[in-house]
Amino acid sequence: MTTQYITVNGIQTAYRLYGERSAEPPLFLMQHFTGTMDNWDPLVIEGLARHRQVVIFDNAGVGASHGTTPSNVPEMAQHALSVIEALGLGQVDLLGFSLGSFLAQEIAANQPQSVRRMVLAGGCPQGQGAGDFRKVISEIGGKTPAEILLHLFFTLTANSQQRGKAFLQRLKFRDEAGPNPPSQVFTAQYLAIESWCGQRDAGYALLKRIKHPVLVVQGSNDSMFPTEQSVRLFQHLPNAQLSLYPDAGHASLFQYPSLFVEQVDTFLRKELA
Repeated sequence: MTTQYITVNGIQTAYRLYGERSAEPPLFLMQHFTGTMDNWDPLVIEGLARHRQVVIFDNAGVGASHGTTPSNVPEMAQHALSVIEALGLGQVDLLGFSLGSFLAQEIAANQPQSVRRMVLAGGCPQGQGAGDFRKVISEIGGKTPAEILLHLFFTLTANSQQRGKAFLQRLKFRDEAGPNPPSQVFTAQYLAIESWCGQRDAGYALLKRIKHPVLVVQGSNDSMFPTEQSVRLFQHLPNAQLSLYPDAGHASLFQYPSLFVEQVDTFLRKELA
């Protein structure tokens, strides 16, 4: 799929479009810590694009996009919202994975009119998870990129690791290097996650402002943002449903891509009971 560019707030921002515009709102995807457009599973993207337009992008300073990566979640969320507006997408459905789920929460809470429905995968509420995040990131030193993904995204069982290796085989990374040093992206996003997860949110106030229908998806054994944090998302979001995938880690959506696509498609297309 061709990478396109749009200038947003003076920043040349990379994006890709899949599927055709339909009666449904476009589905706008926001990626995980240090992830780029190339880190999305093609089975997930192509499956979701069968019934709607799917938009993926590299946020400011990430991957193929220019600019400097912000070191806080609100600025990342604002740039994502500016991309949505610049592309003329109107009201969208959001899918946020990991760090992307934090951006989705920020957008839905602060610009509710811009969002119809939302999917949060591998996420957690604001004010939780900083210690777990620091611990797992401290364990990846000396590992190759493939080893890091298998370590962070999948459980240690033979079944999960096998599915993780199949996921890696499906990824299609572009050859060209991005304009921003990966070290700047890593450091800025690390600080953003630490800050967002460390900022106490008494009474889950941010979640309670989100009235949209939300599908929360998580693996049974996530070490990065432990599974019980997704349960808390489900409990404190006013209009949420929860799906937990067996023997799955942080990237449950990539371990079970067909199941994930089916559940998200149903959630986006059907009225909640």
